[in-house]
Amino acid sequence: MKHETAGLPGDGVTTHVHVWTPDDGQVRGLVQVLHGLAEHAGRYEGLAAGLCGAGLAVVAHDHRGHGHTASGPDELGFFGDRDGWSAVLADSARVREHARERFGELPWALLGHSMGSVIALHDLATSGARPGAVVLSGATGKVGALLRIGQGLIQVELRRIGVRGRSKLLNATAFGTYNRAFRPNRTEFDWLSRDEAQVDAYVRDPLCGFLPTTSLWRDLVGGQARLQTAEFLGRLPRVPYSVLGGDLDPVGGKGRQVEALVKMMRKLGLEVDLHLWPGGRHEMFHETNRADVVAQTTRWISEHLPR
Repeated sequence: MKHETAGLPGDGVTTHVHVWTPDDGQVRGLVQVLHGLAEHAGRYEGLAAGLCGAGLAVVAHDHRGHGHTASGPDELGFFGDRDGWSAVLADSARVREHARERFGELPWALLGHSMGSVIALHDLATSGARPGAVVLSGATGKVGALLRIGQGLIQVELRRIGVRGRSKLLNATAFGTYNRAFRPNRTEFDWLSRDEAQVDAYVRDPLCGFLPTTSLWRDLVGGQARLQTAEFLGRLPRVPYSVLGGDLDPVGGKGRQVEALVKMMRKLGLEVDLHLWPGGRHEMFHETNRADVVAQTTRWISEHLPR
């Protein structure tokens, strides 16, 4: 597998892009990967290796306010003063256009993890993009009333500390309960994976685990809220979807919220495969059984991409 990085200029922000390609240069399809909150695209090299082994090129960028797209530590966890969500969606579309220019009109798939799954669904519902297949990993699912409570709290914190403020209260509200199911806790991030080495790598990574700004929470939770409606989900393209996660992932309500989202999507006539891995936590591509997860994901994408 070959790996290269590049900076893609945008509206005042240069987006850091990873591209992985098969060693033999024979590319039969493309997969765009959208990473999650408080991490970066470089963490998906293991997934990319599996996809490249099947002849698929992989493009993944660091979202604004993340990874090497952030110009420094103060920019981590910040999308923008206002309407940062639109800027994030525009970045995704620009990276995809750049990749399509390089690789041509190959069949392509979109894969989003956690926050990336929210970005992916918004991208598809608003841009008119039509991939051959879509994979959603570690999705929040159908949350309901808790989002309205969260939005109210975010507004309070925005008034108190501003758009660039970093609220320990918001962070505790969003993440504080996740570790409780895995007591006694070794780290604050045991909920990510059963693999202690993977958790420790996340903890050591200076580009992971940071405190998001209040404006990022406003943008992300607002995006999640729109995904709770059949009207919004009804705009999604009629293509195959794979929803995967761990059945102990607290982000998806240990599968319950994910199952509710899949039920809503199927009711709208969408073709959705659901796989909840027994004992799995939030990051299935970094779990103890990640080789099986990567293999199954690669196989599913390969089977559903047009030839």
